[in-house]
Amino acid sequence: MATSGKNLSTYDKSTLPNAKDMRIGLVVSEWNPEITENLFQGAFDALIDVGVIKENIVRWNVPGSFELPYACKKMQESFEMLDAIIAVGNVIQGETKHFDFVCQGLTKGIMDLNLQNDIPIIFCVLTDNTKAQSEARSGGKHGNKGTEAAIAAIKMAQLRKDAKFYKPI
Repeated sequence: MATSGKNLSTYDKSTLPNAKDMRIGLVVSEWNPEITENLFQGAFDALIDVGVIKENIVRWNVPGSFELPYACKKMQESFEMLDAIIAVGNVIQGETKHFDFVCQGLTKGIMDLNLQNDIPIIFCVLTDNTKAQSEARSGGKHGNKGTEAAIAAIKMAQLRKDAKFYKPI
């Protein structure tokens, strides 16, 4: 495994854009809450650490990961002033094809929203074979993918702002 023994959640604040005025939304699945709450906390802590003001963070909950694209779309529509949205979820492989359908549907839904709308949505959904793998990626030995998603949100929010000033070569 490429991440074996590695914590990928470290970042250098000095290399990140100024996030003081950024507004970030989080849509969090209530399914597997021991995982999704850890992902949320990792994202929230990182956002605060890099300068996002607590009052500029919006959180919505949804029942499961399949509902994330709909809620992200509604958040895009309701809060046009958001700079980025983080979709937080967890799907663990079971004995049926349900895992495949949920993962495929929500991945395509998030991708479509990114292509169709102007507010970037960061994919912070763990799709693991076991609960132990999800635990390792939500604050365990592989760090916290929520932290990584927060850093990606800051970078994409800045890209969105900068893109308005880019001119063709």
